[in-house]
Amino acid sequence: MQMKSHAFVAPLLSSLLLAPACFTLAGCGTRPVAVSEEALPYDRAIAAAADELFEQTRTLPRRLAGQDRGTVVLDPTIAADSGQQTVATQQMDRAIGERLQQQRQFELLPFQASSISTAQYLLVGSLARARTAYRLNLALVEIRSGEVIGQSSALAHQDGIDMKPMNYYRDSPVLMKDETVDGYVRTSTTPAGHAADPTYLGRIAAATTVHEAAALYNAGRYREALAEYRKLSAAPGGNQLRVLNGVYLSSVKLGRVAEAEEAFGRLVAYGLTQKNLSVKFLFNPGSTEFWSDHRLTSAYGMWLRQIARQAGSAKTCMDIVGHSSKTGPEAVNDSLSARRASFIRQKLSAELPELAGRTRTVGMGSRHNLVGSGTDDVVDAPDRRVDFSIVDCAA
Repeated sequence: MQMKSHAFVAPLLSSLLLAPACFTLAGCGTRPVAVSEEALPYDRAIAAAADELFEQTRTLPRRLAGQDRGTVVLDPTIAADSGQQTVATQQMDRAIGERLQQQRQFELLPFQASSISTAQYLLVGSLARARTAYRLNLALVEIRSGEVIGQSSALAHQDGIDMKPMNYYRDSPVLMKDETVDGYVRTSTTPAGHAADPTYLGRIAAATTVHEAAALYNAGRYREALAEYRKLSAAPGGNQLRVLNGVYLSSVKLGRVAEAEEAFGRLVAYGLTQKNLSVKFLFNPGSTEFWSDHRLTSAYGMWLRQIARQAGSAKTCMDIVGHSSKTGPEAVNDSLSARRASFIRQKLSAELPELAGRTRTVGMGSRHNLVGSGTDDVVDAPDRRVDFSIVDCAA
């Protein structure tokens, strides 16, 4: 717009400066986003993605709410491939929070149920592997409408990015990937002007309590964590993988063996219903024998018993898919992962012989690594997993 010097247009200019720059939510949010494909140091990549997002949404608080500042809740970011919260995602949360608080147009509220009921915006973010780098994705969602009103992305060097998982994810027997987590990741990559994932948004209130329960577990407050997870499991939106897993983990820490096995059975049943269950069995390097540290593998017998029991009750047919970390030649990893899948199949068939005729084995080697660090430790434990993929039974 070209400014004119006529005195009679001054009131008009004043009103235009206070008015929205566009007249539809989608129209404001869908301007082309310049995304640099140059990998930056991690801290600079976070700053670049955050600043781009805030620049896209610079006029939104005043326009949508008639206020000088918009209220924002940050749902803690996750690793897109594994669904885990890690040292790196926590670093990302802190940096984004600090950046957001420096913005005059936003006020950051804590990730709590009370905040969700009053906040205008929800900020989500994910960190995904992108060849030799990591891609950061951020999205800002207008809670009332469920529309993504800004989305940004940046690449970060792998150096200095610590993907070590938080205690809850480190101890988890299964991979934390379900429709809620997948919906969160999809939302973080959704272009402005489009709807956020409805499953994720529908469970956002429960997600705040899930987050608080996980924080209790990470702090070693297992009794309190179990109480929160129990309440969640009976509440609307509580039948999800993170909750069932929390009941299991907290029960194990408290030595409640029977409750832990019941919880693991429910966790397996949920995974089979979702047609995929990923279990982190740790093997000795280059071997089909379970990890020699009994403290880490003592529950494996119970896990196999419950997987067999739940699969038998559901009359399920499954592909048992073995995976390996990327350490070693590809041909060796392919063979090793196939032999590990066969080992698990034998164990399940010993528990329930009828499963021998309803299971097949597949070795994926390292082709579907989720972490890809090749460190053969707690960081890349999700890469050394066994997937139970539900398939149609042969006639």
